[in-house]
Amino acid sequence: MADNPSNNNAYWSANVRIILISLVIWALVSFGFGILLRPMLSGIAVGGSDLGFWFAQQGSIIVFLALIFYYAWRMNKLDAEHGVGEE
Repeated sequence: MADNPSNNNAYWSANVRIILISLVIWALVSFGFGILLRPMLSGIAVGGSDLGFWFAQQGSIIVFLALIFYYAWRMNKLDAEHGVGEE
């Protein structure tokens, strides 16, 4: 991979795209659903409380953990596609 600059650019642009998508999802769930959209979600009951409170307390943490696992899985695939695996 080190000898092909176009392959390096493709690898890093894919990496940055994955990071940006993950950050947008994380911000939407934690800040959007937990804070900004909480009044709109207050009518939906989940486990004895409203959905906005659930996202602020538990949902954003669960989505964050899911994003970590997705990022690790996707980066392993991307590394294999570009020949920079850990082997």
